[in-house]
Amino acid sequence: MTDSSKAQRVARRLEGRLGLSSRRWEQLIETLGALILSLAALLTSWSGYQAGRWNGVMATNFSQAGALRVESTRASALAGRQTQIDLQLFGSWLDAYAAGNQQLAAFYRERFRDEFQPAFEAWLASQPLTNADALPSPFDQSEYQLAATAKAQQLETEASAAFERGTQANQIGDDYVFNAVLLALALFFAGIANRFAWLAVKGALLGMGLLLLLIGLFTIARFPIG
Repeated sequence: MTDSSKAQRVARRLEGRLGLSSRRWEQLIETLGALILSLAALLTSWSGYQAGRWNGVMATNFSQAGALRVESTRASALAGRQTQIDLQLFGSWLDAYAAGNQQLAAFYRERFRDEFQPAFEAWLASQPLTNADALPSPFDQSEYQLAATAKAQQLETEASAAFERGTQANQIGDDYVFNAVLLALALFFAGIANRFAWLAVKGALLGMGLLLLLIGLFTIARFPIG
């Protein structure tokens, strides 16, 4: 008995045990290939769509972060100008007070900004001329609080949060792109499988395509939707 005859007998025995003919196996493999192609194409489109959506979210958040930082810088600059005004008026008052010119000292004191007044009053109450534990100036008092400084800090915090959201959106978009690549590979394996006549090769290629499809499907199920 020749080797080819033996191979044919083995193949017929396998077909008999499995209850499936070669044609039946081909039909099942073709059906599986069509299913993989359809699902992979659909999920690839979905991954591409989501990648685009998350890139838009990223751009929006980065733009928002930039605008907030500009506003924070403006508020910080305003706080700096206000502090400079307070320093100049306090220095002028201090010079007038040291010179004993009470009228000029009162003139400057009346022109203190409202945000500086509480810190100045608290500093005076600590008797800085006789109390060694008194703070060096009103600017060291906890009462010296500028609304512009608080606003700048708040805006900077919001900008950092927006930038972080943009970074996360960028990562999600990249993950969707990588997932689309995996699904494109699934399409490749499923598409090229039909070019081979040997069922074992077809089955192996479709198996790779199916594995990549399942990985892509599992990954998409875990990703947030934009």
